[in-house]
Parts: sequence; C-alpha cells; structure tokens
Amino acid sequence: MENIRGPDWNLIKEEYLKLNGNVKLKEFAEKHGVKYSTLRSRKNRENWDSEINENVATKSATQQKNVATENKNKNNKAEPKLKEVNEVSKNTELTDKQRLFCVYYIKYRNKTKAYMKAYQCSWENANAHAYELWENVGVRNEIEKQLQELYDNIGMSVQDLIQKNIDIINCDMNDFLDVQVRGEDHKYNEVLAKSSDEIDGTLINEIKQNKYGVSIKLYDKTKAIDSLHGMLKFKAEEKLKLERLNLENKKLNAEIDKISDLDDSIIEDDGFIEALNGTAQEDWADEEEN
Repeated sequence: MENIRGPDWNLIKEEYLKLNGNVKLKEFAEKHGVKYSTLRSRKNRENWDSEINENVATKSATQQKNVATENKNKNNKAEPKLKEVNEVSKNTELTDKQRLFCVYYIKYRNKTKAYMKAYQCSWENANAHAYELWENVGVRNEIEKQLQELYDNIGMSVQDLIQKNIDIINCDMNDFLDVQVRGEDHKYNEVLAKSSDEIDGTLINEIKQNKYGVSIKLYDKTKAIDSLHGMLKFKAEEKLKLERLNLENKKLNAEIDKISDLDDSIIEDDGFIEALNGTAQEDWADEEEN
C-alpha cells in the first residue's frame, strides 16, 4: 500500500546505496510502501547502480592503492571487468554486481569468494550475504545459463566432467607402466609404457623419457576431488530446488482443485433462479392489467 504523503525517495535511495544494491526489489518496494514498477523505473532512470560502482571504486582506490600496486606483479590473471561482463551476460534483470557475482562464481565455484570479488567487501560480509544472493532466482538462472554455454563450448556435459574427475581419482600408475627386471642378479629395472591401446591417454598430464625408461605424471587427484565435490554439491542443490518446486506445484494444484469443487457446489442449478424469473414475469403481467 503506497504512502499517502508520498514516498521519501532520498531515504529509499540512500538505503539502497548503503546496501550496495543487494536487495530484492519487490520486497524492498513493499518495505517502503511504493510500487515495484515505480521503484524499478526510478532506480534505472537515475542509475542508482552506477553510483554504487563509483562509490565502491573510490573507496577501494583510496584504501588499497599501495596493495593493488604490490599485487599487480603477483597476479597476472586479469579479473573480469564490467565491459567484459557485459559481453558475457546481457541479462538486464540483474544489477551489474549481480552479473559480476555470476561471472566470478563460474570462475571460482565458491559463493563467498564470488561475492567478495563482486561487491569488494570483507570475507565476513560476503559470508553473511552470499547465500541470500545465491537464492535469487534470476542469479541462479543466469549461472545455469553461463554454465550450460561453457559446457556446450567444450563439448562436454556435467556428467562427462563428473566421470572424468572420477577416472582421475581412481586411476593408478600401474595402469600405464610396466616395470621389468633385467640382469641375472635382477638388479636392473626398466620402466616401459604400456601400449596406447591399453591406456586412456586423457588421464596423463605429462610423459617423458629418462634414463630408467619412461616417466609419467598423472593429473592431481586432490584437485580432481575438489572439483568433483563442487559439481556434486551444485547438482544436489539443483535437485533439492527442483523437488521443492515440484512440491509447491502439487500444493498449488491441490488448492486449485479445492476451489473448483467449492465453486461447483455453490453454482449447482436447483431450478430456483428459473422459478424466480417466472414469478417476476407474472407479477409484471398483473400490474399491466390493473
């Protein structure tokens, strides 16, 4: 219900900026007694999100000028910039920071770290708000869309990636090498690689020749375990979300059925309306005769 005196837009904007835009617009509109469409229109027209970006950039530049210079040589990996994010995601339903969160999540597979990067805040703040942002339907849909595009580009499905990590975890060096003993006293060993027909070459990270024969380096099992954990956790969350939606849909259908049954019992025709109409016509005829 809208405020009769008219909303205090300065106060609403100030609170929005203070929260770094991390709000659900519909709930935020209800809190301040304004229409959702009006709030969204005003926010976009006055570019509130741009002011958030400017404030964060100014604060970050003031507090971390020396740190940024020092870290420049330590980290050669370029972080996503807003222009690059716009090229990846053109979802206008999300704020710039929400889209940044999606991009960082795809990169790190960690909600708290993605929130820290997107909103330039402390770990404590990110840990407190990351899950709330994760529950945003628009954010989740955007992440799923970007993940699907990623899988399509590399020609592998989620299940393919899960299976590959399982293979890396379970593979053994004996699957790739034969150790043969040489000499009459059996003091000399020779390491030979098995035939390419017998092994899965995609599980080998590096292979080279040395004085003992062949040296093979497999992929890091610890990294494979971490990657597998992240994928399985994501699938479990998606399964839980789907089950919750199905349950809500069943409840909604049950309520609709109850309402339909109630309407049928109320509207059942017992002939009363037709009889009443007939009586009214007789009364009108009597009045005309008189």
